[in-house]
Amino acid sequence: MEAFHLLNFGCRASQADGAGLKARLLGAGFQETQRVEESQIAVLNTCTVTASADAEVRQIIRRIHRSNPACKILVTGCYAQRAPKEIAALAGVAWVVGNSHKHTIAEVLSRRHGRGITPLPGNKAGRDFPLIQIQSGPPAAKAESAELLVGEVTSEFHFSPALPGERSRPTLKVQDGCDARCAFCVIPSVRGPSRSLAPECVVEEIRRFDEAGYPEVVLSGINLGRYGLDLSPRMTFLDLVERILQETSLRRLRISSIEPMDVGARLISFAAGEPRIARHFHIPLQSGSDRILRRMNRRYWTAQYAERLLAIRERMPDAALGADVMVGFQGETEADHTESLRFIELLPFTYLHIFPYSMRPETRAAAMESPVPKNLAQRRSQEVRELMAEKREAFLAAQVGRSLSVVTLDDFEGDARLALSSNFLKVALPHSACAPRQLFDVRVARSSGGTLYGYSESRSGEDQMGELAMECRGC
Repeated sequence: MEAFHLLNFGCRASQADGAGLKARLLGAGFQETQRVEESQIAVLNTCTVTASADAEVRQIIRRIHRSNPACKILVTGCYAQRAPKEIAALAGVAWVVGNSHKHTIAEVLSRRHGRGITPLPGNKAGRDFPLIQIQSGPPAAKAESAELLVGEVTSEFHFSPALPGERSRPTLKVQDGCDARCAFCVIPSVRGPSRSLAPECVVEEIRRFDEAGYPEVVLSGINLGRYGLDLSPRMTFLDLVERILQETSLRRLRISSIEPMDVGARLISFAAGEPRIARHFHIPLQSGSDRILRRMNRRYWTAQYAERLLAIRERMPDAALGADVMVGFQGETEADHTESLRFIELLPFTYLHIFPYSMRPETRAAAMESPVPKNLAQRRSQEVRELMAEKREAFLAAQVGRSLSVVTLDDFEGDARLALSSNFLKVALPHSACAPRQLFDVRVARSSGGTLYGYSESRSGEDQMGELAMECRGC
């Protein structure tokens, strides 16, 4: 049977898609290899949120084709949905499968061998998925044609459960698509309308992860706070969270990115009173200037955003508070940037994802005037990073001496097992023999280089404190 090599790009929702895709390929009898040089098929699950994301995919396609010319490349995901002909023109690409047909990839590849596969739970059993071929014939400068399978992204939620053992903290995508029309964003056109995974399926998957020994699951979506509004009967994201905690014994549930207007008083109050919810909110900001928010077609004012963030800080003083911040949006003036910097400085952020505006085709912003020069956007990005570095360091320093609840990861830093705290901080456990996927409390001994160092409170800690003190003297 052919071996495949899978590469995932982009957000948590895309990573969850990739885990489900891998499970379907393995279920179809394909074998995974970690080395692309040994693969007959390379599958790239792509992102298209920025021009650099597109460029990275093209670069990797060329690299794969150079290192393994016999390998057939299948490109799927958001970039494949947005620009299939552009991708098909690249040497080595045999299939371009948009998000509209991502769920059929295992079937498509299996048909090459004249056999069917057993549908996995979560898909409509026995359904013969239609293939919409929108281009045939060889693109220019290619000796062979690429099969393009791209159509309209429908309101159906296609779900493939991931296999246990993928990650220390698996991601469960419970919502897909977006009905918002932010001026800069191409995602609604490549992900389709907002749609939700049935709550019964969500609970079933959470139970499966819990029974497999995962202490934490991350709920993700493209516009997570819109969960349930398309279901009948309608339900809210908070309804789903409450049901998960009532009907499963999962020890920790983490909420990934959620829009400001979906973080209401009820959700904040519930999270503050529920120890099984991670102390972590990631709420996209994009800009701290009301004028720019209007140009972006964002649906809140800075005052509303601040009200929600401060309410979380008041109820959960130790919570991680993160955001996405875009600099250099079309028409952003120096005054707008200064206003945004001042806003960020006044709020209790613990981390930020900072990126310059990237023009996306067929978005409203692409037609706007007054683009910001690249070097100016880079300078503004650096100013936000420097401001955030100070706030981050202060938050880390405040954790020293505290007890944090952590989940151990598969990663190491030197000989130290790494763990992730409820409030989204990396904690190194020197000389720890702990296995991954363990949940327990640690005492933070020190902070260094963006990492906290601690020891398990289940032991006396005296020897570990001595070891940590020796390490600290050698810093």
